[in-house]
Amino acid sequence: MYPTAILTISDKGYAGEREDRSGAAAREIVEAHGCAVVHYAVLPDERAMIADELKRLADNGMARLILTSGGTGFSKRDLTPEATLDVAERICPGIPEAMRAMSMEKTRRAMLTRAVAAIRGNALIINLPGSPKAVRECLLCVIDEIGHGLDILSGEAGECGGQ
Repeated sequence: MYPTAILTISDKGYAGEREDRSGAAAREIVEAHGCAVVHYAVLPDERAMIADELKRLADNGMARLILTSGGTGFSKRDLTPEATLDVAERICPGIPEAMRAMSMEKTRRAMLTRAVAAIRGNALIINLPGSPKAVRECLLCVIDEIGHGLDILSGEAGECGGQ
């Protein structure tokens, strides 16, 4: 369906001190929905490094869907949304709004996520939470509509207003 990249943002994961279960959860869901995972990496919470990797994946046409996991909280090292906005051409506020709304039904702490979604070229970048459970919940909340958005982005589908 869509070439997909998964980036887990975690200092401990990058250092080999923690197994990346959130990236595995994202992979399981996108593959079950027909997406091919063409790239997977664990990066440290370094804004420039994250932004450079997002740019490389989008600009080279390597991935149409880029999912990040982690780095969306209040910690001083949580800079995934800022790195995403550094490379964004357009933002997609409805995607993280939908994820937050769904998550708020489960925990009031969902309001603390700073996740964003953005377009760069023909790629859609979506920030997901860092926990495997939250990755599953949030990605399942939006995965069915993502394909239509990517089809519109590439010119393969018409606008949403016709429904």
